[in-house]
Amino acid sequence: MTRNLLIAGGVAALIAFASARLVAADGDALVLPGTAGTSLTQEQQALKDARRQSDEARDRAARLAQQASAARDAAEQARRRAAAVAARIQQAEADIQAAQARIAIIARLQRAQAKRLAARQEPVVRLTAALQMMARRPLALALVQPGSISDAVHLRAVLGQILPVIEQRTAGLRAELARSRALRATAQQASDALAQAQQDRRAQRAELAGLETQKRLAARDYRANAGMESERALALGERARDIVDLMDRLEAAGDLRERLTALSGPLPRPARPDKAGAAPPERDAMASGPPPYRLPVVGQLVTGLGEVNDSGVRARGLTLAVQPSAQAIAPTAGRVAFAGPYRDYGQILIIDHG
Repeated sequence: MTRNLLIAGGVAALIAFASARLVAADGDALVLPGTAGTSLTQEQQALKDARRQSDEARDRAARLAQQASAARDAAEQARRRAAAVAARIQQAEADIQAAQARIAIIARLQRAQAKRLAARQEPVVRLTAALQMMARRPLALALVQPGSISDAVHLRAVLGQILPVIEQRTAGLRAELARSRALRATAQQASDALAQAQQDRRAQRAELAGLETQKRLAARDYRANAGMESERALALGERARDIVDLMDRLEAAGDLRERLTALSGPLPRPARPDKAGAAPPERDAMASGPPPYRLPVVGQLVTGLGEVNDSGVRARGLTLAVQPSAQAIAPTAGRVAFAGPYRDYGQILIIDHG
């Protein structure tokens, strides 16, 4: 009987030791060596801040992309696109910070979980080892030794009372193991999110570099085109001055011709001197009013009379945009003042309508 009590007392003491160790493990806090610089609360706040910055950058990028699509000017559209890509880069950087904060939090939880798991496993392992030692006792030895059968009966009764406690403790241990597996899966997700954010940042930086290259090439083309247009404007200005000079000379010649025509010229000697005081016959009143005028071709008016054109010259006539090979007619009666090739203008015709 004393032997039975000793066996039962030993098993009960072992169970009490295991229970005490498990309770102590449950009371451990998340204070780990090497993490005194930052607390779990600070890391969680860093994660919230990173996610908020990512959301703000995402909204800003979407707004800038919409503005770039709505922009009509090419330069403004390029500037908006570059700003949108820069905002997406900031979003990727915020996602990287969020992923790093998640990884830090999960690592802290994993270390704390490993510590709790080790504390729970140690007493259960010792109890299991003691029970295995009792179970390995040979059956023949129990038949030879006096009182062994009754001891086995008493031991079975004690184990029947202890097994529910063991099952309860091992259930908690299984829950801790499941939590460890969940933390590992979450850590893998955070690592994948970090890799994706880094890849997005590289892609956005490459796109921004491409936009900057396009901008430099466009600026170089603009400068080259501006130089060509400046030279073209100078050439057109010289040509315009040439044609204006020609028209001025023709106009001066026309004025001289009109003055000469207005002169009466030498009067013929009258056949009868007594009629010398008679008034000369009046000139034909054909020039009493301007002749009717119509457009020489059918087309769209580009530059009106007196307007300043792109070359800075005030127009002394009309400029019309017409169809190729349009039929041209004289706008009204007049005199051909010039017809033929003139410099690099080709064949030109100048009509003096009086």
